Amino acid sequence: MVVSRRAAMRGASPALVAGVKGALTVLSVALAGTLALLAAGSVRMARKVVTPAGRVPDTRILSLDTAAQTITLSRTSDTELPGRYGLFTTGTADYVKLGSVLSESETSVTRKLLTHVGTDARLAPDAAFSGWYFDRPEQLHLPFTSELIGATVGPCPAWLFPAGDGDVWVIQVHGRGTTRAECLRAVPLFHSLGITSLVVSYRNDGEAPRSRAGAYTLGATEWRDVDAAVGFARRRGARRIIVMGWSMGGAIALQLSLNSAHTDAIAGLILESPVVDWRIVLEYQARAQRVPSAVSGLAIEALKSEWASPLTRTGGGIPFDRLDVVARAAELRHPILILHSDDDGFVPSDASHDLVVARPDLVELEVFDVARHTKLWNYDQARWSDSIRSWLDARGVTSALAGAED
Repeated sequence: MVVSRRAAMRGASPALVAGVKGALTVLSVALAGTLALLAAGSVRMARKVVTPAGRVPDTRILSLDTAAQTITLSRTSDTELPGRYGLFTTGTADYVKLGSVLSESETSVTRKLLTHVGTDARLAPDAAFSGWYFDRPEQLHLPFTSELIGATVGPCPAWLFPAGDGDVWVIQVHGRGTTRAECLRAVPLFHSLGITSLVVSYRNDGEAPRSRAGAYTLGATEWRDVDAAVGFARRRGARRIIVMGWSMGGAIALQLSLNSAHTDAIAGLILESPVVDWRIVLEYQARAQRVPSAVSGLAIEALKSEWASPLTRTGGGIPFDRLDVVARAAELRHPILILHSDDDGFVPSDASHDLVVARPDLVELEVFDVARHTKLWNYDQARWSDSIRSWLDARGVTSALAGAED
């Protein structure tokens, strides 16, 4: 004879019934608590992705030798890299340039200082390692003017470095959490090729105006500010425009290529360590920070959703499908050069490789190793420059400039 669960419970002792109900209550509370923790964690992650933030220290100054002009830093995957870099500091200097590694141990790296630091210098221990190298346009010793680009969000500051006859321009787009100074190291190369450089800002980057929500949309709206810069360049005489994007600036450049009304003037894209698919990047960073996949998955879903925007403070859903350029590869129409390191450490190169496979007719990938995120110029300036120069020459850009000069 089969006895129903309800009947069995009716025949059970009061103590057993109370025990079962208590266990169910505990399980329910535990489940609710777990879900609440997952939800809270996902909201925190989502906000972190789209909220413009200041520079976060990632190394420590262990010692400073002003006589020898050397500095010793805690060892990280970045501070041990060969090449020339910068260091954001606080104290008597806010930024110093760094040269080659002179010595290293398991925990520290000593590098040559390329910015003179006086004997009275006082620098706080916490510092941030940088690939910028140049942090002000005056350091390039090239003529430039400060401009304002009339975007829909308001006037966006830019630096204009004229070169050649003004027919060919490159518009430089910086990445997430940085400013336009990130792009300065590319200007001398383009200037030597007779290409005018316009180094731009965009909404919520700390220099351009703030949007209503004050949050990044990961390229979904920022491209409009760069599109305004393309219009500015055309009014100033540009006939062929290269758009160069760094990191998230690569995502912005790709959205510009797909959506701009000035598509006929865009001669191609150069992407340095670019974001090609945000979901791959966010999942990679979550794993690197040991964030549970359930939390990162919920964070992405929250960012996608209109209903969650009051919690994520995005002002609307992030269109991850539109930002996935591998999936939209058939829509691409401009030649693209990608410079990406397989050892990037922040934006994995997987999607860059996938884009070449999807559009080998348009996309060329120059693969680096050892070099870290947006630090390819710093690690191997000669190869980085030769890659860009050769690609421009193959597109007929540099040869046309040489002909114009003749």
